[in-house]
Amino acid sequence: MARKSRSRGGATSARPAARPARADAAAASPAQVGTAQPAAPAAIDADQATSKKAKIPAYPGQLLGLPERGPGSVASMPRRVLALLIDWLLSMVIAYWLTHSQFWTIAVFAVEVYVLTALGGSTVGKRLVGIRTVRIGGGPVGFDWALVRTAILLTVVPPLLTDRDLRGLHDRASDTIVVKI
Repeated sequence: MARKSRSRGGATSARPAARPARADAAAASPAQVGTAQPAAPAAIDADQATSKKAKIPAYPGQLLGLPERGPGSVASMPRRVLALLIDWLLSMVIAYWLTHSQFWTIAVFAVEVYVLTALGGSTVGKRLVGIRTVRIGGGPVGFDWALVRTAILLTVVPPLLTDRDLRGLHDRASDTIVVKI
């Protein structure tokens, strides 16, 4: 169907009517019928990208405001295990020296961890590997929270259940975290 338009001088010209764009097969050329066209990915604006990044932390301790590396950053698991091994061996030596029996090792270990964590945040093993326990809000752990932390630590399994900030159940219960010195 042709539409007539008038120019300024009054003359008319025939021009084809504009067809609306259609996405169905009738509007497509025969070569394109039946071929799949990949859809372009939806554009993500900067606000969505940053909000997604904020939900997934890039490193342990990011949500707590701790640095990624260096002093004050979250201590790695190998350092923690090494510190635990040093503390346990030291407790064995002290228990054997005091009682000539290794059956008291767990009691010596409990006292060492409790007292040294409450006073300075570091046991002997933690000091040697360069880590310490601190409260999330800052400040020393204190005797009350060190008791909670030590009691749960002695049960063995809960400290192995860590979250994205590498905090075991004993750290979450006492609101503490182990960081590098």
